[in-house]
Amino acid sequence: MSIIIYVVRTAFQIYRWLLLARIIISWVNPNPYYHPAIRAIYDLTEPALRPCRSLLPAYHGIDFSPMIAFFVLGILERLVIGILFGILY
Repeated sequence: MSIIIYVVRTAFQIYRWLLLARIIISWVNPNPYYHPAIRAIYDLTEPALRPCRSLLPAYHGIDFSPMIAFFVLGILERLVIGILFGILY
C-alpha cells in the first residue's frame, strides 16, 4: 500500500475519532469554551456537521447529523482511495 493511501486513510480515521469524541462530549453537554481541547474538537467537526444538520434537523432533541457525516465520510474515503489507487497503480 502506498504511503499516500495510508496517510489519507489515517486522516479519515482521525476525523471519525473526532466525530465520535464530539458525540460523547455532547452527552455530557459541556460549555465548548471551557477547555481548549473541547473547543478544538467542536471547531474541527462543525464544518462537516453543519451541512448535515440542514439536511436533517434534530428530531425530539436528537441530532442525527453525525450519522449522516459518518456515512458521507465513508463514501468520500472510498472515492478518494479509489481515485488515488487508480492514479498510483
